Amino acid sequence: MTIPEILSDAAEQFQGAIAHFEGEAAKIQTGRAHPSLVEDLLVEYYGARTPLKQIASITVPEARVIAIAPWDQASVASVVEAIRASDLGLNPADDGHVIRLNLPMLTEDRRRELVKVLNARAEDARVSIRTIREDAWKDIQDIEKQGLVGEDDKFRGKEDLQKEVDLWNAKLESVRKKKEEEVLTV
Repeated sequence: MTIPEILSDAAEQFQGAIAHFEGEAAKIQTGRAHPSLVEDLLVEYYGARTPLKQIASITVPEARVIAIAPWDQASVASVVEAIRASDLGLNPADDGHVIRLNLPMLTEDRRRELVKVLNARAEDARVSIRTIREDAWKDIQDIEKQGLVGEDDKFRGKEDLQKEVDLWNAKLESVRKKKEEEVLTV
């Protein structure tokens, strides 16, 4: 393995960490309805735990309402049960065909709590980035010990790796700031 291959592999892993964080951030309520709030909820469906997005259409007919229309009407009760069991704090209303979720207005305290959750998830992503960096640095040191690259190349590789880490940390911070603004906007 060469230093460029190690850096390329690390970049792919950094991208995965950022994508995971973006997915987690999208699940945080902002007071506005969005299908991502519920689409990954696991619903008991014919004996298997299935993501809601695979058994129902999820729409946003109004700014603070999510409508869920299960394709199999027999699964309505299971969907309602899954929503109540989740940590979303939403009370589903169903008419036997469509389930409606009304998102309450967020209080200032709740918005601050959500920002804390967002920051904790961002820190988890930073830890992932640091772990990937440490693994890549170890790989660079290993190929230097094997005599495949010189000491100068090893330290040049370390500098390039740190530049890559700084770039991905900046992207992470950009996503975090954007979501924080979204959460705090009334």
